Amino acid sequence: MYFQLRKLILWPRTDEKPRELDFHPGVVNVISGASKTGKSAVIPIIDYCLASDKCAIPVGVIRENCSWFGVVIDTVEGQKLLARREPGDQQSTGDMVLIEGDVVEIPHRIEDKDTTQKNVKKMLDRLAGLTNLGFDPDSESAAQSRPSFRDLMAFTFQPQNIVANPDVMFFKADTSEHRDKLKTIFPYILQAVTADVLQARHELDRLNRLLRRREADLRALVTAGNAWRLEATSWLRQAIEFGLLPPDQIIPTEWPDIVDLLRGIVAANSEAAHPTIAGIDAALVRLKELRDEETKVARELTQRRQRLTELRRLIESSDVYGSALRIQRDRLSISEWLKQLLPDGRPEDAIALLGEGGREKVEQLSDALAAIEVRLRTHPSVSDTLDKEILRLRADAETFLVRLNEIKREIGLLERNSQQAKQAIDRFDRMERFLGRLEQALELYDKTDQSAGLRQQIDALKAQIAELQRRISESEIQRKLRNALDSIEATTGRLIPQLDAEWPDAPVRLMIQDLTVKVIRGTRDDYLWEIGSGANWLAYHVALTLALQTFFLALPHHPVPGLLIYDQPSQVYFPRRAAGDDRADLISWRDQDVEAVRKVFALLGEQVVAASGRLQVIVLDHADEDVWGGLDHVVLAEQWRDHALVPLDWLEPDEQE
Repeated sequence: MYFQLRKLILWPRTDEKPRELDFHPGVVNVISGASKTGKSAVIPIIDYCLASDKCAIPVGVIRENCSWFGVVIDTVEGQKLLARREPGDQQSTGDMVLIEGDVVEIPHRIEDKDTTQKNVKKMLDRLAGLTNLGFDPDSESAAQSRPSFRDLMAFTFQPQNIVANPDVMFFKADTSEHRDKLKTIFPYILQAVTADVLQARHELDRLNRLLRRREADLRALVTAGNAWRLEATSWLRQAIEFGLLPPDQIIPTEWPDIVDLLRGIVAANSEAAHPTIAGIDAALVRLKELRDEETKVARELTQRRQRLTELRRLIESSDVYGSALRIQRDRLSISEWLKQLLPDGRPEDAIALLGEGGREKVEQLSDALAAIEVRLRTHPSVSDTLDKEILRLRADAETFLVRLNEIKREIGLLERNSQQAKQAIDRFDRMERFLGRLEQALELYDKTDQSAGLRQQIDALKAQIAELQRRISESEIQRKLRNALDSIEATTGRLIPQLDAEWPDAPVRLMIQDLTVKVIRGTRDDYLWEIGSGANWLAYHVALTLALQTFFLALPHHPVPGLLIYDQPSQVYFPRRAAGDDRADLISWRDQDVEAVRKVFALLGEQVVAASGRLQVIVLDHADEDVWGGLDHVVLAEQWRDHALVPLDWLEPDEQE
C-alpha cells in the first residue's frame, strides 16, 4: 500500500498559525532532539489521527496547547489531510476532518468536524483493500473479526517502549486483545489466507448449514416412509373390513402393486361400499334422504349468509360515501351566498375582493355544488334497493335455518329410535376417517417418493463443499505460510549481520503464535526474551520490521503501509553525560556505540533505496548528524535543540522554563 507521511500539523488554541512538521517521501527522515522536546509524542499523534480508539498523546504541554492534531498522507488517490480534535478530559473523540486533493492546503483554523473516526476507518480500510469478511464465520470473537487498517499499525510503529523490548515485538502486542487479533491476521497479512479463502470459508459455512437441514429433512422422510411401508398391509386389511375391497381380495406382495391398490381405494367412491338400501329398514332410507337434504340446505344457508355480509359492507361504504358528499355540499354552499353579493355590472362590488376572475371562481363553486346536489339526490335510491335485497336474503336465511334445524331434529330422532341406523352411521363415520387417514398417508408416501430430488440436492451440496474444502485446504495454507516465513526469515538473516547483533550468522525463526523470534544457535533455540543485551533486542526488532516491509513491498497491492517509524532506537547505547553536566544536548559517545547506531541508520537508508521510493522511514532520536550524517537517503527533517514539537511562543511563561 502506497502510504507516506508528508506533514504532521498541530493547531493551537490561540490564533497562532498551525505548526507544520514536514517529512520527505521515500527516504529516512530523522528528527533529532534533546529530551522533553516532544519526540515520543509523534507516534501517538500520528496514531490518533489515523483513527485509533484511544488517545495516547501525552498529557501536559502538548494536549493543553493544541486544539486539533493532523497528518497529511500521500496515497494513490492523492493527498489526504486527517485532523482530529484534542479530546479534553475524554479518552478520545470521534470528531475528525478529512480534506482531499492532489495537494492539500492546510487550513489556518479548524472550526468544526466534517466527518467521524468511524468514517475515516472505513476510508483507510478501503485504501488498504482489506476484506469485509471475518476469519471465522461461526465466531463472534473480536479476535476473529474482519481485518482493519488499525491492525496494520502493528507492522508500522516501533515506539520507545517497543523498539528494543525483549518481550514485545509488535506495536500494542502487549495487550491480550491486540495479541490475539494479530495472531489471527498474520496468515492473511502474509497472504497464506487470501480474501478468496475467507469468502470460501463463509460460503462453506453456509453450505454446511444448508446440508444439515437437507439431511434432516431426508431422514424425516425416510423414517416416515419406512414406518408407512410397515403399515401398508394393515391398511389393506382394514379396507376389506369396511367393504372397500372384496372379501376375496388377494393382498399383493410387490410394493408398487400395494401402492396402486391403496390409491384405487382412495379414488373410489366411498358410497359404493355402503350396504344396499334394500336390506335396511325404512328408517335408513329416510336417514339417507335427510343427510342429503341437510347438506343441500346447509350450503344454501351459507350462501345467503355470505351475501348478507357482502351487502352490509356495501351499505357501510355507501353511508361513508354519502357522508363525504354532504360534507362537500356544506362546504360549497357558501357559493350561493357569494352569488347573492354579485350585483351585475358593478366592477367595484364586494366580490372583487377575491381578485381578478372572482366572478368566474364563484360560478365554478356554484356548478360544483349543483353536481354534488344531484349525486346526493340519486344516492338514497341505491340504499333503498340494497335494503330491499337485505330483507329478502334475511328472510331466505331464516327459512333455510328453520328447515336445517328441523332436519337435524328428525335425524336425531331416527338415530335414537333405530339401532341399525346408529350402527350404520357409526360405521360410515369410521370408514370416512379411515379413508382420510389413508389419503394423508399416501400424500406422505408421495413426499417420501420425491426424496430422490432431495438426495440430488444433497449430492450437489456435498460436491460444492468438497470443492470449497480444496480451495481452503489447511495444508495448502500452511505451505504458503511456511514459504512466506522462510522468505522473511531469510531476509532477516541477511540483515542481522549489518547490525550490532551478538550472533550475526545464527538463523532466525519468526514465531507467529508467540509474536516474537527465535535465534537458532547450534542445538539451542532461544526466544528473544531469553537473549541478553539491548543491542541484540534492537537488532532483531529493526531487522525483522525491515524484512517484513521487504516482503510486503514485493507483493502487488499489499495492505500494510510502506511506512516505518522508530522512536529512540539508540536508547540501548544511550551516552553517559559528563559528571556534573546536566545539559541535555551534551553527549559523550563511545566509538563502538556510535558505530553501532550508525549501522542502524545505514541499514535503514539501504532499505529505502532498495524499495525504490515506496518505503518511508522516520526516526525520532537523540543522535544528531555527527552520528548518521553523510549516509545515503538519510535526511534531517528537523532538529529540536533550541525548539520543540510545540512552538515556544504557544506556551505560557511558566511552561517555557
